[in-house]
Amino acid sequence: MNVIGIDIGYSNLKIAYGPGTGTPETQLRPAGAAPIDRFGTRYDGKQHKDFIHVLVDDREYVAGVDSGRAELWSRSLHADYPASDSYMALFKAGLLLAGMRHIDVLVTGLPVTQYFDEARREAVVKRMKGIHRLTRKLDAIVGEVKVIPQPIGGLLDYIEQKGVDLEDARVLVVDPGFFSVDWVVVSQGSLQRQSSGTSLNASSVVLEEAANLIASDFGHAPAADSIETAVRKGKLQIKLAGRDVVLAEYLDAAAQKVGAVIAESIQKSLRTETQIADLVVLVGGGAGFYHDVLKQSFSGLMVDTTTEPVLSNARGFWTMGASQ
Repeated sequence: MNVIGIDIGYSNLKIAYGPGTGTPETQLRPAGAAPIDRFGTRYDGKQHKDFIHVLVDDREYVAGVDSGRAELWSRSLHADYPASDSYMALFKAGLLLAGMRHIDVLVTGLPVTQYFDEARREAVVKRMKGIHRLTRKLDAIVGEVKVIPQPIGGLLDYIEQKGVDLEDARVLVVDPGFFSVDWVVVSQGSLQRQSSGTSLNASSVVLEEAANLIASDFGHAPAADSIETAVRKGKLQIKLAGRDVVLAEYLDAAAQKVGAVIAESIQKSLRTETQIADLVVLVGGGAGFYHDVLKQSFSGLMVDTTTEPVLSNARGFWTMGASQ
């Protein structure tokens, strides 16, 4: 059985794939996607080796690259992202990267508030299921498609990694992404809808706030995309008008400011809970931004995370698919 877990984020494309046994392979790519005519040619005339070429409605797209590389093209930062051509290009890029021409089960996720909208879930299933023309010569067939709340994927990955039994536990799962921060409360295996939610004060807001703080010190701000790319590549500094700007202090200050708002939103959503959580599980690409502030806000509780939390949802999606 061929299984794919695919997490199409606003900043990263994450996939976990393989037969429904053992450990899945994973791949992580930036979530930039735009028509090929929005990309310039290399200065040396050679091909861009990192380009993934796919077809969307017979138009050639490049997917899986930094968003800032596309000219005259704006990335999708809105709730209708799953209906966009860029999203479909990234979906097809994920199928290409997995190398499977027939997928028995594909599992993906939506932000929590979008997941509770049945029409949105059905729209994603309809887009992903069936025969897809990936390139001029390659097709792929997707059989069953399942859509779950994104943080649930992270929780499944946490359970798999840690080898723990949380069936009787009350767990708060926080999933900071680029566009939204999602959280769910799972109690005795059941999702507590009234205590789960979404905030748009996500990693993109942290990057914008960091850019504003840098502007206060240096007179002008770097593009948030530049900071995002540096963080993704593990760079400690960026160039700004010929100066080297060390990022850590600005990102930490921004994360504290934005994270406090997130923590307040989560705590408000938990006001109807009669019991406190036993554990806070932090997953997702923005986990590093929010760990300290969540630790402060939920003092006395263990705040734990996974190895490579950016891939947690995709791995958990695959785990769910493999269990079918």
